[in-house]
Amino acid sequence: MKDLSTHFFTEDGTVRAVQDVSFSIGRGRTFALVGESGCGKTATALSIMRLVQAGQGRIVGGEIVFEGEDLLRLSERRMRAVRGNRIAMIFQEPMSSLNPVYSVGGQIAEAIRLHQGKGRKEAWAHAVEMLRRVGIGEAERRARGYPHQMSGGMCQRVMIAMAVCCEPGLLIADEPTTALDAATEKRILDLLSELQRQNGMSILLITHDLGIAAERADEIGVMYASRMVETGDSQRVCGEPLHPYTRGLWESLPRPGFSGKRLPSIPGNVPDLLRLPAGCKFHPRCPNAESDKRCRSVEPELREVEVGRCVACRHAPGYEEAHSVKCRV
Repeated sequence: MKDLSTHFFTEDGTVRAVQDVSFSIGRGRTFALVGESGCGKTATALSIMRLVQAGQGRIVGGEIVFEGEDLLRLSERRMRAVRGNRIAMIFQEPMSSLNPVYSVGGQIAEAIRLHQGKGRKEAWAHAVEMLRRVGIGEAERRARGYPHQMSGGMCQRVMIAMAVCCEPGLLIADEPTTALDAATEKRILDLLSELQRQNGMSILLITHDLGIAAERADEIGVMYASRMVETGDSQRVCGEPLHPYTRGLWESLPRPGFSGKRLPSIPGNVPDLLRLPAGCKFHPRCPNAESDKRCRSVEPELREVEVGRCVACRHAPGYEEAHSVKCRV
């Protein structure tokens, strides 16, 4: 992805949900997109899938290149052959993403028939096998059941089965463990890792939890107010965060010994995307801005301060020296 920008048009003005976002995901690798709610993570995912609804929003610039093809240049007919087949997505809310009037097996089989051209019996057998692969017991019986007859964790497994049934090259997992308990969350994330090892697929993991990103991803991109503010190897980003926003996210994670104590937090809220502040978008919440007027007037660009390590903060070590080098994709 290179310089992607996606805007939504409302009666109150233009919402710049994604602004000049760039990153890449290697084959078989996991890239985590991290940030608070409202920072543009899901809009980025919907842009990749070209599911931004016409009339409400539009991709206004950039490139999304998958296996040598710019997805933004494909016709809708060709994009339908990519969507759900070569690139698949697990949406945030499985109960609202699954059709309540069709059996879960029927919904998986439909995707298989559509993209792989298999007959009804073969597609049904494949759907049942996928349910077994994602750890659902009595798969044949469960395949005939409906979403309301299943728990949230089981519905999430059904969504995963539907997403990987055609063995996509890229799986987009948008908050795949939302509203699940800790034990179910671990099982779901372990399942994704196992399917990745089996299929060699790449994963774009969207999460607000930097702890999950540190544990599960190879690289991390931190988004704030529609822009990327830091990218790099997951261990380095979490071990030595360069941007004050990344540092704030990391320090706010619960740790052993915090029981009964108040966790550190980032003051303030993500700005309204209709009324973004001048300068660095994080400056109203950043202690550095109190002593540096530039933070309040000039927006820093994303620069490569080390090989494979990019940050958009003029107070980061090496940022000023990197003035002639923009972050590479």
